Amino acid sequence: MQELKERILKEGRVLPGDIIKVDGFLNHRVDCELMSHIADEFAKYFNIDDVDILLTAEASGIALTAICALRYGKPMVYAKKAKSDNIEGGLFKSEIISYTYKKKVTLLVAKDWIKPGMRVLVIDDFLARGEALRGLCEIVEQAGAQLVGIGCAIEKGFQGGGDRLRERGVNLHSLAIIEKAEPGNIVFREDD
Repeated sequence: MQELKERILKEGRVLPGDIIKVDGFLNHRVDCELMSHIADEFAKYFNIDDVDILLTAEASGIALTAICALRYGKPMVYAKKAKSDNIEGGLFKSEIISYTYKKKVTLLVAKDWIKPGMRVLVIDDFLARGEALRGLCEIVEQAGAQLVGIGCAIEKGFQGGGDRLRERGVNLHSLAIIEKAEPGNIVFREDD
């Protein structure tokens, strides 16, 4: 997606530890118009009529997924990273290692929100090593639901998470795959 790539090149910064900072438009300050264009782009890769619910992880995937859900007229749910007192009943759980926070977290979704047979589209803002997405796939499987696919705005291709998911047969579409990232130099993987 050219518009997204241009924003990454213009506003993104590479920080130590292979962190790509795009918080001026994607995951802190949110450009809702760009998010709606991303939603439209995902709709080219997935048959939205075959989707029952959108799923993401707390917290930075929520804004993009909410805009996609509104655009598609579908409900969304997000996996929480901590159990709150207002969650009743059973939970689907998946242990992951957070790349951003460098610690183990548990993704939690109340069993009320994903039912057997539901067709789930996972949406996320960023894909590094693929742990959060692996955890979300595990929750879909635990629920007896069907994973339609994963739409990711930005993927750090050099960290291999997306490639591992694709090797497992996951229908994954990332709109901007970064192959190399150094301060002042971001290189994208060529479109297939």
